[in-house]
Amino acid sequence: MVKIVVSEMMKMCESPSKQNSTVIAKKMVAKYPASLQDVIDGDIIGAGYHSLLKQIQNRVENVKRTNVPKIRKRSRTEDSDTEEIPAERRAAVQDTYGCVNWNVEFMPLNETKESQLEKQEMMKIKSKATNFDSEEVSTLLKATYYTQRKDINNGASIQQLCENWPFLFQEVGMCTHFKQLTGIDLKEMFLKSLDKKGQRLLNFLKTVGAEKKPKVMQTAAKLDVLSEDLKDVVLLLLAYFDEKEEVMFHYVEESCLVEDVDVDKLPATPCIIVCGTSCYTSKLFMLSIDQKISTPHISTFVAAICMMFSSYYCFNIHYPLELGSTLEFIQRCFFSINPEKGTKVESRKNKKQLPVNPRVLTLIADLADHEWRTD
Repeated sequence: MVKIVVSEMMKMCESPSKQNSTVIAKKMVAKYPASLQDVIDGDIIGAGYHSLLKQIQNRVENVKRTNVPKIRKRSRTEDSDTEEIPAERRAAVQDTYGCVNWNVEFMPLNETKESQLEKQEMMKIKSKATNFDSEEVSTLLKATYYTQRKDINNGASIQQLCENWPFLFQEVGMCTHFKQLTGIDLKEMFLKSLDKKGQRLLNFLKTVGAEKKPKVMQTAAKLDVLSEDLKDVVLLLLAYFDEKEEVMFHYVEESCLVEDVDVDKLPATPCIIVCGTSCYTSKLFMLSIDQKISTPHISTFVAAICMMFSSYYCFNIHYPLELGSTLEFIQRCFFSINPEKGTKVESRKNKKQLPVNPRVLTLIADLADHEWRTD
């Protein structure tokens, strides 16, 4: 189909632009959404037409290849819809990616600087108690969201934030802040998506993924006998995208205390510290950010994954290149954060940033094809 469409396009124009291809991809998807739209279990990914656009553009480039001198450098044309972002603004664009309430301009009407500080001190005291009222803490966090964002966006260090806003690094606080920031209920959305899509994704990775990629087959063979869907999915996704497990997980002795962790060996980006030799048998997890153990006690793997992922958004951290595809797939598939433009992955010099990671698009298309063939 793509070959036929591109053939007809090139009868009209020898060198169709990206804008031309985008218009055609949009119209095709609008007419045949059930067949062509980028969807995972009813959730539209990005603009919904990026994988078809990618195929059309690749076909155009393949057909043109013999006619275009290899040394010719493509220049940005006026009809290109690629937005060039100045270097000084690039970080801010990545920080706000997927957020609906990143920078709060005004303090709540019933609040003052003094009342914000008073609530902050109240939370510091409560964080030291063994028991606290989660609802009360959540209310205090919502009331001080303005000040939290000011501190984070003004570049406060993780150490400073841990001292000034200790609840931000506990599950109740991170979930509350993430909801204010993105409009998404962190844990509820994750569990709902996992229940809806997890088994299908797992079946695909263990069958088609294992056949296509030796590393997936090796990982599938090593999965613990105590196999659990979420742990399997995360480890298989890392293998599928050939990304570095050690950047997401750091393993320590089961009896390891916080002060015994060698923080110099931790990545700077959010990392789950697994107390034990396996995610499957561990009963305790920790979270580190900026080579600092910010959350020393997380009792479940679900909470650890949710807190690790939300840290990237709450604290303006870019996805590392070593985990870019895995984190974007988790973002789109399980948290339904689907911006049409931009990226959360750290910038690479002289490397064009695409609206949706091509490797993520390929997996989405392969998943849809697999489901169609097996239905």
